[in-house]
Amino acid sequence: MSSSGYVLKFISGKYQGGEMPLEDNREYIIGRKSDIDIVIVEDMVSRMHAKIILNNGQVYIQDLGSTNGTFVNGERIKRVRLKEGDRILVGTSLFRLEKGEAKKAVGQVKINKTVTKEEERQPQQAQRKTMLGGPSINQGTLADIPMADLLQMISVSKKSGVLVIKGQDEGKIFFRSGQIHYACINENHSLNPVKAIYRIITWDKGSYRFDPPDNRKFVVEIDEDLDVILMEALRQRDELKKLSGQIPPLNRSLTLNTPISPPLKELKPDQLDVLQLIINYGQIKTVMDKSPLSDVDVAKTILFLLTKGYIREA
Repeated sequence: MSSSGYVLKFISGKYQGGEMPLEDNREYIIGRKSDIDIVIVEDMVSRMHAKIILNNGQVYIQDLGSTNGTFVNGERIKRVRLKEGDRILVGTSLFRLEKGEAKKAVGQVKINKTVTKEEERQPQQAQRKTMLGGPSINQGTLADIPMADLLQMISVSKKSGVLVIKGQDEGKIFFRSGQIHYACINENHSLNPVKAIYRIITWDKGSYRFDPPDNRKFVVEIDEDLDVILMEALRQRDELKKLSGQIPPLNRSLTLNTPISPPLKELKPDQLDVLQLIINYGQIKTVMDKSPLSDVDVAKTILFLLTKGYIREA
């Protein structure tokens, strides 16, 4: 067998910190079964969970009908081609595909020699032992485990608790049996929790910890599956990036462009609502917080009002 030039780097889980060189033109089975290539001993992993396939320098991953799914870059997959830098999540174990030679190899091809039948029968106890000392669900940084992967790890493990992310702001995401039901930023509960979760998901810097459940009752809760939340959050992030160079920064303020030349009657109700918020509050970020519209729709409305001459930067 010849080297493919790829290695799997283990970011979290049993083999955290290790690397596994991948040979070309062969397959690697991942699962809880004790006699396969990459053994992950935890409840959320099926006995035969997924396989990595190398064929003439190309790398693929295929889910093997697992109960909890296989994720690549935060998205659940059936079979996809992998590229350098892609992140693979199986249970709460995260790997990254990298180019180069293994610097800290975890073994020759098969890395399951220390796994016993007893470990396979007691996945929870084994997982608690193997997660010590490295990034995990309980604590770490977003540089270690990106937000999308972290949320999938919590969702798959069906945990209840509060994910606290600390960076420039403090975000909190509330989980109930793996389901997100609330989110807030800097304990600002006047901000719609759906807006809060969409913003937090786009954060890529800061530390996190997973706290015990918070039993507070919230008037408005989030009622969407994680996959839907992730897709919409990333869509909004991409849209806002496109608009960011066309409107002033969020900390800037806007004001009426007096005298107003274009007729107000030409504005739609949502546009009038945003205009009123601009008159009342001025700052773009506050307008976004107060508006029931999505951040993207507020940004588009602000761009329209600026372009048509209804408002100007203060």
